[in-house]
Amino acid sequence: MDILYHRTHALMEEVHRHFGRLQRCPQDECHLIEQEIQSLLATINDNCSKLDILVNKELPHRRVSARVQADQLKYDCRHYQTSLQNAIHRRMVQEQEAREREELLTKKFSTNEENTAIMIDHSLQHNSSLQNAHRGMDELLGSGSSVLQNLREQKVSLKGAHKKILDIANTLGMSNTVMRLIEKRAYQDKYVLFGGMFVTCVIMFLVVKYLT
Repeated sequence: MDILYHRTHALMEEVHRHFGRLQRCPQDECHLIEQEIQSLLATINDNCSKLDILVNKELPHRRVSARVQADQLKYDCRHYQTSLQNAIHRRMVQEQEAREREELLTKKFSTNEENTAIMIDHSLQHNSSLQNAHRGMDELLGSGSSVLQNLREQKVSLKGAHKKILDIANTLGMSNTVMRLIEKRAYQDKYVLFGGMFVTCVIMFLVVKYLT
């Protein structure tokens, strides 16, 4: 295990030196150095996997220190992998910016350039479409507002008609009551009339009989 550990540690130092070269190298040589670093890190990962197996075979009194050494190598390897990814990302961004800057400097512009006219036409069409959609939404909202206003007016009309119907029903109810009272009073008055006539006849009979 000690031999593999020292070999892996030496590879880690070589990776460190390559990172120093990567920071100082010209832009066109960075890709080659990144490939070398990737190859070294792949070898270090394989060695760390072998060290994990060998740690379990160490004597108990050496197992803890061997585990610490193996974990440190794995931590350093992950750290360098992250640094390499960041370096690659920075290089790609710089290359993209350089290409865009070169294209901008070499591109010739003219007032009647066809591409510019096409872009302007496309922007105008897009703006017109947005305006048409905006007007359509305004019309839709206006129609919805009119419908709601009509519903409110119909609601008020229905309430008025309902109130009138209730008033008519109440009036008819009172009229029916008055008619029943009148019929009842006429029926009672008929008996009063007949009784009065009978009493009058009796009085006239008595007057004629006793006074003549």
